[in-house]
Amino acid sequence: MDYVFKSRDLGKRYGNFAALSGVNMEIPKGAIYGFVGKNGAGKTTLIRLICGLQTVSEGSFELMGIQNSAADIYKARRRMGAVVETPAIYKDLTARENLIQQCLMLGIPDFKNVDNLLKTVGLEDTGRKKAGKFSLGMRQRLGLAVALCGDPDFIILDEPTNGLDPQGIIEIRELILKLNKEKGITFLISSHILDELSRMATHYCFIDKGHIVRQMSSKELKKECRKSVRMTVNDTKILAKVLEDKGIEYRILDTNKADIYAEIDFSELASACAEAGCSIKTMEEHDESLEAFYLSLLGGSENA
Repeated sequence: MDYVFKSRDLGKRYGNFAALSGVNMEIPKGAIYGFVGKNGAGKTTLIRLICGLQTVSEGSFELMGIQNSAADIYKARRRMGAVVETPAIYKDLTARENLIQQCLMLGIPDFKNVDNLLKTVGLEDTGRKKAGKFSLGMRQRLGLAVALCGDPDFIILDEPTNGLDPQGIIEIRELILKLNKEKGITFLISSHILDELSRMATHYCFIDKGHIVRQMSSKELKKECRKSVRMTVNDTKILAKVLEDKGIEYRILDTNKADIYAEIDFSELASACAEAGCSIKTMEEHDESLEAFYLSLLGGSENA
């Protein structure tokens, strides 16, 4: 598998504080990679390292096959775009003027693609309107257009839907999916809105206190978040024996709760449990969300 980014024991320290430690992370080419973690977990620090806005304290990484310590790492960064925290736009310029300015900064000799980019992000009809007068959603789309100016293979988006209304969220989501499918652009997306992230991501990375807790594909996540019947009983040890005798797949959550991954005959199961000395208190369908999975994986009640 090809990767646009790979890190090995990557770390970042500020004095005695380790913002990142032992980070081993792989972003497959063509992925929409959801980056999930609590506030202060290290997401923005890692993004800044990738973008070259901060230096590595320990370990290393490869960006599109080029080592971070190599003299030509700038070549890899010219193949990527980023919107970190807030879109880098000139509020006193129009959308078109913003894109022309970005082309000049990148040394792009002509502006023939500017109008196509405006159309791609749905800003072709903004005319002479200054970016400072744009809605938040329009500014986010303009920031994405700026990131697209260098025809990147890899784009980093830090909270791209933060503060947007439902329509703005849908527009950004559809734009990301379109760019990924039609242009093959790889995305790294840090987002607080986990339900929205689950509508886009093909891969996930969960980070906590500067450490990578887990990386997984969306298929693996769906398997762990699949529908089940959640049972509350007096003793899950007895329930486990009953389920094993019947060949039913299950997962024990604690001494009184378990998830069953099968269609079951309630009467038959209740009878078998009663005979074994296991009383059933509740049974209900359960479909774990990304947010619930995140909370069970990392713990706590803060959003990512």
